[in-house]
Amino acid sequence: MEFFTEGVNTLQKLVIAIGSGLGAWGVINLMEGYGNDNPGAKSQGIKQLMAGGGIVLIGLKLIPLLNNVLNS
Repeated sequence: MEFFTEGVNTLQKLVIAIGSGLGAWGVINLMEGYGNDNPGAKSQGIKQLMAGGGIVLIGLKLIPLLNNVLNS
């Protein structure tokens, strides 16, 4: 079972990293939209920021539950 636990931990780190990257990209697009007064970039930036936050929450809350399923 140690193999699966390590796999879940690696998956959690990977999902959090992807979500953080998407959130950072969203912040960059959001700031670019405010700098250029471009409503399209602002909209895309806030959507990316929220999606990144959602992915990070999945990585923090949902993926650790896989350890409970595997250990049962």
